[in-house]
Formats: sequence, C-alpha cells, structure tokens
Amino acid sequence: MNPRQLKTFLAVIRHENLTRAAAEVNLAQSSLSDQIQALEEELGAELFLRSRQGVVPTPAGAVLEAYAEEILALNDEAKAAVSAAAGSAGQSITLGTLETIAAERLAPWLSLFRKKNPRVGLKLKVNGSGELLAQLQHGSIDVAFTFDREQQDERFLTRRICSEPLVLIAGRDAQARPPESLTALSTVPFVATETGCVYRHLFDTAFAEANIAAPSIVTEADSIATIIRLVASGPGYGLVPRLALGPAATRGDVVELPWPGKPPAASLVMMWRRRHVQPPALTILLQSASEELSPLRSADARLRHAG
Repeated sequence: MNPRQLKTFLAVIRHENLTRAAAEVNLAQSSLSDQIQALEEELGAELFLRSRQGVVPTPAGAVLEAYAEEILALNDEAKAAVSAAAGSAGQSITLGTLETIAAERLAPWLSLFRKKNPRVGLKLKVNGSGELLAQLQHGSIDVAFTFDREQQDERFLTRRICSEPLVLIAGRDAQARPPESLTALSTVPFVATETGCVYRHLFDTAFAEANIAAPSIVTEADSIATIIRLVASGPGYGLVPRLALGPAATRGDVVELPWPGKPPAASLVMMWRRRHVQPPALTILLQSASEELSPLRSADARLRHAG
C-alpha cells in the first residue's frame, strides 16, 4: 500500500462515486480504477461494491478506512517531524474547540505558547462537540479542548485541565428571586442548547445528580452566547459556564443567582488520538496546557450578583 493508493481509496469512500473521486485526486477514472484494483489485489479482498447507484465499501473496505486515515496522518507527521529535526521547517498543530473555550480560555494561553514556541505553527478550528470528536478521529485536528461528557472512548486519550464552575443566570430586569431549592428551580422555565450538545449534557447532569427532574426548556439555542442573550432579553433562566459571561456580566445584562445546593461544575479536558508515536510539537503543547491553563478565579468573572 502506498499513500497515493490510500488517498484514492479514501476519496472513493467520501464521494461514493468514481467520477467525483477521480476529479478530487486529479486522475482519469480508468487510472483511479487501476489503483483500487491494485490495492484490492495486494490485500486479497474486495473493497467496494459497485452498482449503478454508486460504490459503497464492503466490510473489508470499512475496516481499511480507519487504518488508511491513520497511515496517511502518520506519514504527514513523520515528514513534519523529520523536517523539524533537520531544522528546515517547524511543526504545525491544529486545535479544535468550542467557541466559548476558544474565546475565553485558549486565546490568552495560545498567545503565550506562541511566544515560547515560535517554531510551532498553530491552527484553531471552532466547532460543536460532536464534530470535534469526528475531526479528531479523522486526523483533521490534533487535539480537542472541550467539556468532559464522562464517556470512555478507547480511540482517544483524555487529560483533565481544570474544573469550570457553572452558574445560574437571569436577566437583570426579570426580577428573578434566588431559588430556595432545586425542586423549586425545576419548576421555572429555562433556555438551553439542543439535546446532544455537550452544554445540554451539563445542564441535564446538574439536575440528574440531585435526583431532580430537569425543568422545562422554553427555548433551545445553538450556542451559549445565544442563551445569554435570550436570558438577558426575556424571562427564563440559564445555566452556563462562568467563563462565558464576560461582557454580558460586566454590562449587567444578566445577574448570577445562587445555586441551591452543591454548585455544579464542568471538567475542561483535552483529548487526542492514541498513537504509537505522538508528534513532538503536540507533546510540547499538551505539557504547556497542563501547566498553564488554570481555573478561572471568581474575582476574574466580574459578575453582578443578585441576592
């Protein structure tokens, strides 16, 4: 198997169409078919089922897909590592994260990291939690910074960075009263993200751990920033990471209410793929994150509290 064949194989997987796959890898369709046939002969297995509707991977092809992605990723990493060791080029690391974490937690740290490691190139991609895990598996990002769902995945290694407090918020004009108990809180309307989002998981977990039914969601939003804006402009409560409040808290758009009971928190974690050899630049970045990404102090939040 050579990298060219594997790239062609993955293009066919993505497009499920030989013509479109050939266009992506700049091959004539006959040359693409020859490469796939040579790969099948080398492996002794049929990789695709062909029909008038297109091509789909066989069970053997589905197994090869993950290995092909890993081999190509290692091939690129090996080239970058050798070039860096020879002094001809630096290494590049691609980070993936949630929008809130990128703006409030990673930006200051990455600025410091760049000054200390000028030869390490950095790319930052912002996406939802589900997309981040898919990008991590496919190798389009090297490390993901997200909140822990507490779900084991043997494909990845996970390191906890810190615990981020979750805070209960209401609009400043809502005349919201501090809830007396979680039972009382479960009867009021909330704004939250959609089911499946890591933030919704944190919301549901906060009530599940207290054995209290989650409150009704009057509005589902696509982001924490949208939740804060909706809470600021109308009735309803929100449960958000304190690090996300920023300017909204400074302006007094929202107020933080005391949480009845043990305050909820979320673990900020970084995740990366299991590999026999980790890129040197990734090792440096992981160590820096462990040492320099510290929890947000209460004094830093600049919140306006309601009592």
